[in-house]
Amino acid sequence: MALQYLKRLAWSINRVSSNKRLRYVTPMMQKYTRNSSISSTTERISNNNDGRQYKQKKKFDKFFIPVLGAVIVGGICYNHCDIVEAKTINLSGRRRQYNFIADVVENCADSVVYIEIKDMRHFDYFTGKPVTASNGSGFIIESNGIILTNAHVVINKPHTMVQVRLYDGRVFPAVVEDVDQNSDLAIVRIQCKDLPVMRLGESANLRSGEWVVALGSPLALSNTATAGVISSTQRPSQELGLTNRDINYLQTDAAITFGNSGGPLVNLDGEAIGVNSMKVTAGISFAIPIDYVKLFLEKVNERRKRGSSARLTYPAKRYMGITMLTLTNDILNELKMRSQNVPSTLKHGVLVWKVILGSPADIGGLSPGDIVTHINRKEVKTSSDVYEALAENTKSLQITIFRGLKEMTLTVTPEDP
Repeated sequence: MALQYLKRLAWSINRVSSNKRLRYVTPMMQKYTRNSSISSTTERISNNNDGRQYKQKKKFDKFFIPVLGAVIVGGICYNHCDIVEAKTINLSGRRRQYNFIADVVENCADSVVYIEIKDMRHFDYFTGKPVTASNGSGFIIESNGIILTNAHVVINKPHTMVQVRLYDGRVFPAVVEDVDQNSDLAIVRIQCKDLPVMRLGESANLRSGEWVVALGSPLALSNTATAGVISSTQRPSQELGLTNRDINYLQTDAAITFGNSGGPLVNLDGEAIGVNSMKVTAGISFAIPIDYVKLFLEKVNERRKRGSSARLTYPAKRYMGITMLTLTNDILNELKMRSQNVPSTLKHGVLVWKVILGSPADIGGLSPGDIVTHINRKEVKTSSDVYEALAENTKSLQITIFRGLKEMTLTVTPEDP
């Protein structure tokens, strides 16, 4: 095809030139084709008569018109491609403008960690490694391996070890250094340096309706992000039935579930403005405000400067293995409106939010979503009643629950500390 094109190109140039055209064209053709048949073809063209030239012209027209058409179509396609490309750029611009959640995740997700609690008494049959008793989340607040999380993620689990997995997949054993059960906050340390740090924002200036992102590892699915808004900036702990705490929780509709506990609740600037704590039902979750967290961190730093032990002491208790939430009248009414599986006659109780795998509660048959109403025939109105029952010398606990609309009694034998 290239050879035929050169032949026809030579003829077209000859037509435009004068009778001396062959003196200019033939050497050029010979330069590129050397001893090819093009030179002989050019000589034949010079000796042809007008009729021969007319035939050549027809051949040229047959060649030129399709080529011209191809050029025109190609130009149209090129312009069309430019238009399509411009549309793609515009789409990218819109994505860049409105994907603010993705920007937040990209900026701060690498400082979020996955925390596993390994049961050192039970080992996987195939791998020989300790099984995971429970899990949670946390985030790095100092580049030398200081991690903030919830207290209920890492305490009251005998015969266990804490393990931290970073964003890049590296795994480190961890030491629990500071625990405050009243605020439900804890500090965990790993031996690693130059880690990405989560910036701490301010929760005092938050507004209801402001966008937030919850980061963590729900159901052990690391690097998970969910988005929502601040539903309330001040939800008193007494309103949630947490009488032993004096915290105004942040309420959000961002999805927080098992494993998200201890992870950060961040604003659109990528700053942590809360610590994910608990979920009541779909669309109702709570986080500890970061301003309250800063008070906890200040106390920890003061103890370290004095050279005293940084580990907070907490009373040893019998272990049952549940995370729970007191059902206040407001929460009960909300649950009854949202679900038909809550008895209409129920007036008090404690919601079992999480059950640790392999714990006494799990062995005894408790499940997430159960509502505890009585222990050893005594009414349970708040979580404090459950702690009091654990403090008694009774070996086993007869726990009355509602599972949906069905009432049943289970026997749970707590572990001694």
